[in-house]
Amino acid sequence: MKRARPGIELQVLGSSLRSIAEEMGAVLIRSAFSANIKERRDCSTALFDERGRMIAQAEHIPVHLGALPDAVAAVGALDPGPGEVFILNDPYAGGTHLPDITLVSRTAVGFAATRAHHADVGAAEPGSLPADSRRLDEEGVVIPPTRLDEATLDALTARMRNPDERRGDLRAQLAANRLAARRLDQLCTSRGRELVLAAMDELHAYAERRVRAAIALLPNGRFEATDFLEAGDEDLELHATVTI
Repeated sequence: MKRARPGIELQVLGSSLRSIAEEMGAVLIRSAFSANIKERRDCSTALFDERGRMIAQAEHIPVHLGALPDAVAAVGALDPGPGEVFILNDPYAGGTHLPDITLVSRTAVGFAATRAHHADVGAAEPGSLPADSRRLDEEGVVIPPTRLDEATLDALTARMRNPDERRGDLRAQLAANRLAARRLDQLCTSRGRELVLAAMDELHAYAERRVRAAIALLPNGRFEATDFLEAGDEDLELHATVTI
């Protein structure tokens, strides 16, 4: 495999990958139907390599991006073929709460992923965030990693409020995933697939070096913090301890 030369070449390829992730987000936001995505921009987009490692992300929702690698891993285990798109929202397969629906698709150099907070996914009450829920399915439709086609799309949206809006938002996510596939094909044509793969590998290694260097600067010791969450009649104390 070719190696991406350090310096300018790696920065050019890294910027190209980041711009694809940003363009995915722009397409998703512009194409969406609901205010959640179109106006609040409660959505995220990212690119992953063949091993399921996140390589480029748009500046969107941190909790989405933190959980996306597990969603990509769950889909990758099913070995999707070229052009196949999988849908999921199951927290036990890399999802967050059920209104966050994720689409993962295969690309020429790995995977593309989009996640968006849908206005409703068929819970006991509108909005799909019932505060008194005790079971996961009370939040709405639970979707394990499932191959997405027209029949699946119709079956899922039929179980949700305002199915036309849900279908429109999911099609916006599909548009973003398809854009990623086209842009990555173009990048591989212009720069060479092996070089793009090598750049992705080096970008991941560079990020690891930066994080390890930052951790090395933290002082040894035991650090504690306490905060409170309003929980009905009394506050719920949250306490964390970190030992370095």
